Amino acid sequence: MGGRTPGTRNLLRIWGFFCLWITADTQMKIPPETVQQWASAFSVQLRDITTKYSGSLLLQKKLKDVESIVKIVELNGDDLVKDYSDDIERMLGSKMKSVKRLAESAEDADLYHEYNATLEFDYYNSMLINTADEDGNYVALGGEFPLEENEHFNKLPVNTQQSNIQVPTNVYNKDPNILNAIYNSEALNDVFIGNFQKDPTLTWQYFGSSYGFFRIYPGIKWTPDSNGVAAFDCRNRNWYIQAATSPKDIIIMVDISGSMKGLKMTIAKHTINTILDTLGENDFVNVIAYTDYVRYVEPCFRGTLVQADLDNREHFKLLVDELHVKGEAKIKNAMKESFKILNEARVNGQGSMCNQAIMLITDGAMEDFESVFEEFNWPERRVRVFTYLIGREMTFAQNTKWIACNNKGYYTHISTLADVQENVMEYLHVLSRPMVINHDHDIIWTEAYMDTVLPNTNELFATKAQSLLLMTSVAMPVFSKKKETLSHGILLGVVGTDIPLMEVMKLAPRYMLGAHGYAFLLNNNGYILAHPDLRPLYKDGKKLKPKPNYNSVDLSEVEWEDVDELLRTAMVKGETGSITLSIRASVDKGKRPLYLVNDYFYTNIDETPFSFGMVLTRGHGSLMFVGNVSVEEGLHDLTSPDLRIASEWTYCETDIDPAHRKYSQLQAVVRYLQGKEPDLECDEVLLQQLLFDAVVTAPVEAYWNALMLNDRVESGVETAFLGTRSGLMRLMRYAGTEMRVAKRFLTPSDKDNLFTIDHFPLWYRLAVENTPGTFYYYPVNDKGVKYIIATTAVTVSSGGKVAMAGAIGVQMSLDLLEKRFWAIAKQPADTDCTNIEGVCPLSCESDELNCFLVDNNGFIVLSKERNNIGRFFGEVDGSIMASLIKMGMYKKVSLFDYQAMCKNSHHHASSARPLLSPFYIMVGLIRWLFSNAMMFLLDFNLCGLWHSDFFVDAKAGYHTSHKQKKVEALVPCDTAYPGFMYDPSVREANSLIKCGRCQKMFVVQQIPDSNLVLVVTQAYCDCSRQYGAILLEPKEIKYNATVKCNRMKSQKVRRRPESCHAYHPKEDATECGGASAISMSSSLFAASLLVSLVILSWM
Repeated sequence: MGGRTPGTRNLLRIWGFFCLWITADTQMKIPPETVQQWASAFSVQLRDITTKYSGSLLLQKKLKDVESIVKIVELNGDDLVKDYSDDIERMLGSKMKSVKRLAESAEDADLYHEYNATLEFDYYNSMLINTADEDGNYVALGGEFPLEENEHFNKLPVNTQQSNIQVPTNVYNKDPNILNAIYNSEALNDVFIGNFQKDPTLTWQYFGSSYGFFRIYPGIKWTPDSNGVAAFDCRNRNWYIQAATSPKDIIIMVDISGSMKGLKMTIAKHTINTILDTLGENDFVNVIAYTDYVRYVEPCFRGTLVQADLDNREHFKLLVDELHVKGEAKIKNAMKESFKILNEARVNGQGSMCNQAIMLITDGAMEDFESVFEEFNWPERRVRVFTYLIGREMTFAQNTKWIACNNKGYYTHISTLADVQENVMEYLHVLSRPMVINHDHDIIWTEAYMDTVLPNTNELFATKAQSLLLMTSVAMPVFSKKKETLSHGILLGVVGTDIPLMEVMKLAPRYMLGAHGYAFLLNNNGYILAHPDLRPLYKDGKKLKPKPNYNSVDLSEVEWEDVDELLRTAMVKGETGSITLSIRASVDKGKRPLYLVNDYFYTNIDETPFSFGMVLTRGHGSLMFVGNVSVEEGLHDLTSPDLRIASEWTYCETDIDPAHRKYSQLQAVVRYLQGKEPDLECDEVLLQQLLFDAVVTAPVEAYWNALMLNDRVESGVETAFLGTRSGLMRLMRYAGTEMRVAKRFLTPSDKDNLFTIDHFPLWYRLAVENTPGTFYYYPVNDKGVKYIIATTAVTVSSGGKVAMAGAIGVQMSLDLLEKRFWAIAKQPADTDCTNIEGVCPLSCESDELNCFLVDNNGFIVLSKERNNIGRFFGEVDGSIMASLIKMGMYKKVSLFDYQAMCKNSHHHASSARPLLSPFYIMVGLIRWLFSNAMMFLLDFNLCGLWHSDFFVDAKAGYHTSHKQKKVEALVPCDTAYPGFMYDPSVREANSLIKCGRCQKMFVVQQIPDSNLVLVVTQAYCDCSRQYGAILLEPKEIKYNATVKCNRMKSQKVRRRPESCHAYHPKEDATECGGASAISMSSSLFAASLLVSLVILSWM
C-alpha cells in the first residue's frame, strides 16, 4: 500500500475534488414556494386566534359607530406648554411662600432671644425618642413621641403635630450654643403645622442650624448607621451650602512635601474631600499639589477652572487619593499660579463670576508671601485665602494665620481627622457675610438629588419610576437681625422644604402627551431634573444604587439627536419656543428602535432656575379625540370589576385633604361622579374621556365573558387586554392563576405593561407604531418565564382626521404557538412533489431543517430550542442575519447610551520604593515604627477620648469609605450599540451561503398581516467559523487622551444664578480664626526629633 505511483495519487486527488463538487452541488434545496405556503397558512391562523380572543374587530366597530359624536382636535403645543408651566409656577411658588414664613419666624425668634449660657432645656432628640433605659424610664432627651404611619410621607411613621431634632454624632447635644439655638427654633413648630395646613402637598420642612443640628417636620425616629453613628450633617447638604453662600471659584492648594507624610497627608486628603463636598454645580474648582514645583492633580485641567458637578468632584477625589509626599515645599509659585487662574477666569467672564477663594492646606508656610499678594490681590482683595494648618506643630501658625487674615479669609488648625468637618465649614460662614449683612434672602433651588437618608429609600428604588425618584429642595438663609452683630454677618442657618419631582411632573398629564410624548425639566446648567429616559440607578450585584453622576446628566446626553444643541441652548437660556427633531428612539429596554419626528415645546419657570419642556410626536401623537356621554351611563360601565385606571395618574387630587388619602384614584373618581365627594379637585377633561372610553369598551368585556361562558377557550390563550389614552384598562383572564404561564403579566409589579406617570404600556407603544388592525407579535422573557404578546391599535375617524383610540391584544403561551406552527410547517408523506424542485416532503420537525419565527427587530419568537426564544437572531445564526442585512431585509440602526456603566479598566500602579539592602530594611523599619509611634502620641487628640463620638465619627466616616474603594466598581461611560429594523418592502429572500466545505441554503418569507418573518434553513452546515455572531451588546466608546480631556473641561452653555454676594463694605474681616489651645510635650517632641536625626544620619 505504501508504494503508490504519482499517477495513482493524482487520480485519487481528482476523485476527491469530484466528490466534493458533487457534495456541494447536491446541497439541500429548500423550495421557496413551500415556505410561502406555510407563511400564508400560519398568518391565517394567527389572525383567527388574535382577533377572536382579543375582540379587536368588535372594538373597532364600536368606535366606528360613535364617529358621528366624537371630535378630533389637534393639540397646540405652545398653549399646552404655557398652561403646564403656569401650573408648575403656582405649585413651586406655594413652596417658596412656605419657606419665607419659616425664615421670618426663625429670625424673629432669634431677635428677641437673649443668650443664656446656663440654659437647661429638654427637646425631642430624633435618635433617642421612645427609648427607655434598663429600668423602663425614658432616656434623657428621649421621652414619649407618638408616631403614626402616614401615606403622604412614604408610609413612614411620623408625628404631624410636632417636629424634632437630629444632632450629628460629632456635635455635643447639650452644648450651650446648641441648646440656645434649639430653644429659639421651637418657634418654627407652629409655622411648620400652619404651612402644612395651608398647603397639604408639602412634604418635609426643616431648619438646618449653623451649629449642626437639624429640626425636621413632621417628627420622625432617626436611624443611625450600622456603626451607631448619625453621620448626617445638614451643613453638608447642597440646599444648606447653596443657600448660605453665593457661587464661587475655588482653587485648592495642597502641600505634598516630605513633611506632610503619614497622618498629616491623610488629614489633608480628607480636608480636600470635605471642601469638594461643599461645592455644587454653580461652583468652579481646581486642585493644585505643590512641592518645589506646581503640579495639577489633573493635568488636563491645567490653567483653568472646571464646573464642580458631581462627576468632576468624584474625579478629583480619586486623583487626590493617589497623591504621595516628596520634596520640599515652595508655596510661592503655587500661589502665583492660583491667582493667575482666578484672575484670568474673572477677566474672561468664565467660572462663577462671583466669589473667588484659595484654600491652602499645609503643615507650615516659611516663605515671604507679601510680594505675591501685592502683585495679585491687594488692595482690592477680590480673592479670599483660607488656610488650614495640618498637624500638631504650631511653629508656622502665625505665618499661616497672617495669610488668611490679610486676604479676608479664615485660618483654622486641624490636628485630627475629627477636626476636619467643623473647621472646613468655617469658610462658608465667611463667604456668607456679605449676603447676611445686606439681608439678601435669596431663594435657591437645588439640582435633582436622591434622598438616601430616609429609612425606606431602597423600597422606593424598587417601586417608583427611576427618573421620578429624584427631588429638588427650595431653601432660604436665616440671618441674625441683632444690630450689635450686624457687621459680623451671623448666619443662623437655612430653612427649606423638599419637592418630589414626581409631583411636579404630574402637572403635565400623560394622557395629553400621547404614547410617545413626554415632559421634562432641566436646570440652568443644562442638567436634567426629570425625564422619562433619565436612569439614575444601576444594578450592583442584586442591589440598585444611585449612579455616581446621576444628577449631572446633561440634556444633550439624553436628547442626543440634538446634535447642534439648539434645544439645550434655548432652554438653558430660559427662552420660550419650539423645535422639531427627527430622532431615533427605542423601547423595550432599548432593544427596539423607532424613527419618530418630535415637536419640542419649551419655556422657563419664573423665579426658579428651571426650564420646562414637552414633546408631541408628529402624526397620531398630536391628535386627540373627545367624546361625550352622560355621567350616569359612564358610571355604570366604570364600576365593572375588570376595569382599572392608571393608579399613578391624577384623575382627582387625593393629597390635598387628608380625609381623601385613603381613596385609590378609581375610588376617588367614582365618589366624585356620584356626588359623594364634591370637594375633590378632578381633571374634568380626563374624567369625560374616561367615561366615554368606559362606555365604548364595555361591549368588549361582555364579549370576553361570552367567550368564557359559551365557547371553549383554546388552551394557551391566557389574557385578553385593552387600554385607552385616558389610562383605562380592561382585562380578561381566560386561564386561572395556576394554569397561567405569565403569572406576573399586568399585575401591579409589571410596570412596563401598565400606564405609569413615566410611560404608556409597552404593548400600547408598539401597537400605535404598527398598522392599525394588524397585530404586532413579540416575545417576552420575564426572568426565564417566556410567553408571547400580540397587540394592535384601534382608531377613530372624524373630519378627515384619524386619531389613535387605544390598543387591544392577547397574551398567549409558547405551547399554543408551537402547536399551531409545527402542525402547519410540515408536508404530509403523500404530498404530490411532481412539480416541486427541492426537498419534498419538507418538514420543520426534520433534523435537517431549522425553522424560526423572527420579529421585525430580529428577536426570535419561535424556535425548536426554547432557550432561543427572545434572543436576537444574529446571536443564534450570524451567517443568515449578515445575509439578510446585506440584502436590505433588516437595517442596522446605531444607538447610543450616554448614561451607561462599564467595568473600570483603570489599575493603580504600585509606588513601592525598591529596598537596597538588608541594613536599609532594618533601619527603615526602626524609623517607621518609632516615627509612627511618636506621631501617634503627638497627633492623637485626647479630647477625642472624652467626647468619643468625635473619634467614632471620623473612623466610621473616613475608613468605611476607604474600604469601599478597594471593591472593583462600575464607572459611568458612553456606549454604542446596534438595533435592527425590518424593511417590510422586502417580502422574501433566499440564498446560499458558502461555508468552507458546505453551502447553507435559507429561505425567508414574510408572514402576511404581521410583523413576523419565517426563516427556514439547512441545519447541518455550520458557518460559525466563517461568520461570527452578531451581538447587540453595547460597546464602550473609547476616547483618546486629547478628546477625553477636552470633553472633561469643556464648558457648555449655562445660565449663571442671578444674584451674587461677594462684597460688603461693612464686613468685619478681622475675625479670621485662631489656633486652638493645645498643650504639647516639648520633651517628647525633642526626643522624637533627636532620634529621627540620628536615624537619618545612618541613611
